[in-house]
Amino acid sequence: MAASIPPFSLLRNYAATTARAFVTVKVKPSYAISSTTLHHLPSRSRRLQFYASATNNEEAAARAAAANADSGAPTIFDRIIAKEIPSSIVYEDEKVLAFRDIDPQAPVHVLVIPKFRDGLTQLGKAEARHGEILGQLLYAAKIVAEKEGILDGFRVVINNGSDACQSVYHLHLHVLGGRQMKWPPG
Repeated sequence: MAASIPPFSLLRNYAATTARAFVTVKVKPSYAISSTTLHHLPSRSRRLQFYASATNNEEAAARAAAANADSGAPTIFDRIIAKEIPSSIVYEDEKVLAFRDIDPQAPVHVLVIPKFRDGLTQLGKAEARHGEILGQLLYAAKIVAEKEGILDGFRVVINNGSDACQSVYHLHLHVLGGRQMKWPPG
């Protein structure tokens, strides 16, 4: 007896403009698959198929965000800084804010952002005048790792541009930890 796989939606939240935007991708297989065949497919094969689809969605979201990168419009991070959008704050000082990622890729996944963009939409736009805030962001990443109990093993990631799947054009660091990291990443 053949069973068809139901369609599903992958909802990806990104903020290319001041309004919250959503990309919905519907996947509906054009074939029927028997429950016996599905049961015998290795779970790795099923994960790889979904991973390829999710990767393409991340790439599409990054390309969409890049289209408005230099508009100067407020980002979702500006709204979090202004406390218009709730977040789970891990660390805050006068220049830096760190909060938990809403789509964690590790048991600990915290974003560290400057409170004032000052042209820092991405690391590739950094100038000599940004040296102090860049150092403060890295130091804040260390404080976050310490607070989260991952000081013995964590990773700091900065995605720069659409080819690196940057989806919010407000410089931010990802502090990841709480599990064994693999090499090479991505």
